[in-house]
This record gives sequence, structure tokens and C-alpha cells, in this order.
Amino acid sequence: MPSAHLPLTAAQIETFIADGVVRIDNAFPADLVAQCRAILWTLSGCDPADPSTWTRPVVRLGDIPAAPFRAAANTPILHGAFDQLVGPGRWQPRGSLGTFPLRFPSADDPGDAGWHVDMSFGWEETDDFMAWRVNIESRGRALLMLFLFSEVGEADAPTRIRLGSHRQIARRLAPAGAAGLSLRELAADGFAATADCPQVLATGSPGTVYLCHPFLVHAAQPHRGREPRFMAQPALLPQGPLDLVDPASPVEVAIARALR
Repeated sequence: MPSAHLPLTAAQIETFIADGVVRIDNAFPADLVAQCRAILWTLSGCDPADPSTWTRPVVRLGDIPAAPFRAAANTPILHGAFDQLVGPGRWQPRGSLGTFPLRFPSADDPGDAGWHVDMSFGWEETDDFMAWRVNIESRGRALLMLFLFSEVGEADAPTRIRLGSHRQIARRLAPAGAAGLSLRELAADGFAATADCPQVLATGSPGTVYLCHPFLVHAAQPHRGREPRFMAQPALLPQGPLDLVDPASPVEVAIARALR
């Protein structure tokens, strides 16, 4: 059933098609932020009041199917935005928020700050993440999403985003058809075709969500701030393949325009 809450304006939807990302402030409420942060701190093994326990630049937590995370992923605002960007009935509600890369202030290299596109299939066949794949129909992924659970300023390891890079990736993927390309193949030139794209940082207050086109090129970076950055980066899963013959949703339209 389509959501009655449509939070995105026509201008924001056009910006999503052109740039590949839209930001929604206050996408989930402060009480859920607090509940989720308490769980994340406990699972991290770190003490929020004792920075001496923050000994690693990144602590990765697996999927947490707890009620506060499920609620944060399924607010009316977000459901409305999913309908607008992907299409009513064409996405699957999330039962959790996937993995959490918790980034702590550190002079050490986190080791995972390279430019990339999130792969959407292939992990069923191999543990080699560089062999995971993405194709022009974005099999297995309707959106990339960034959920902020802490205040994220420019020094706090915000995700770097190359605006409009989804268009170049679409053109790269099209000749490969349904088989798509692996991350190893896409990253062979360091995503050079997107190097001139304008860069923005995924900053914001807790409760902010960035909804990104699945082909958007992005990267982590070292944390040079003072407070840990808590963020989830789940996929919105599709109900079926994208329709690039008769594109209707903004996700599809963005690809179709890139291939003209």
C-alpha cells in the first residue's frame, strides 16, 4: 500500500536524479537514536565516558535485529521517500539496519577508505568481496542508505560522496548486461571517470538519513574529530528488477538518462 506521507519535493527528486543523493533531516526520532546508541556502545566493548577504550579506528558490528533499529528504518517519512524514489510496492521493508562501521578518533589509517560502489550480489558464491558484483539493473539493491546515529561534522569521518557519479557507473555497467561487473573490475582504474565529480560530505545530526542511488561512488575517511561516529549503511532491497525499458521511478530514470 502506498505511503500517504510524501516528504520529498519535486525539486528534491530532480536533484536525486541528477546528483544521486538526497538528504532527509529528522528521518527518525531522538528516542530511537538514544536506544540504538546504547545498544551500539554495549556491543562495541568501548566505554563512552573513557576514550582510552577507543583503541581501534573502526569497530564493525554485524546486523542487529533489535526493535529500535527496525523502528528507525521504517518511519513514515522514510517509507514515503522510498515510495517516491523506488515506487510503491517495489521495495522491501527492512527488519534491521545491517552492519555498523563505528569510527573512532584515531591517527591510524582505517584501511577501508577507498572509493567504491556497494556491490549488490555475488556474496552467495564467494567470500572475496572484490569479486562481488553489480549490474545495470541493480540486482539486489534499490538504494544505498546512510543512517546517522551521532553528530557528524566535517572532521568526524563523514562519508565522502561524488555527486553525479552514478551516471558514469551506469554507462560503465550497461555493456556488461545482466552479469554486471565485479568490484575488482570497476575499481581497476580507481574510479577515474568520476574523479572530477563534485564532492560532498554526509554530515548531519542524529536522525539524518542520506538516500543514495545504488550506483553512487562514495568513500570512508579517517576520523580526525573528537567524538565517535555511529552510522549504519544498509541497502533498501527491491521487490523486483528495475525497469529500464519503461523507467518510471527516479532510480530508473537516473539510469535511463545516463544511457541516452
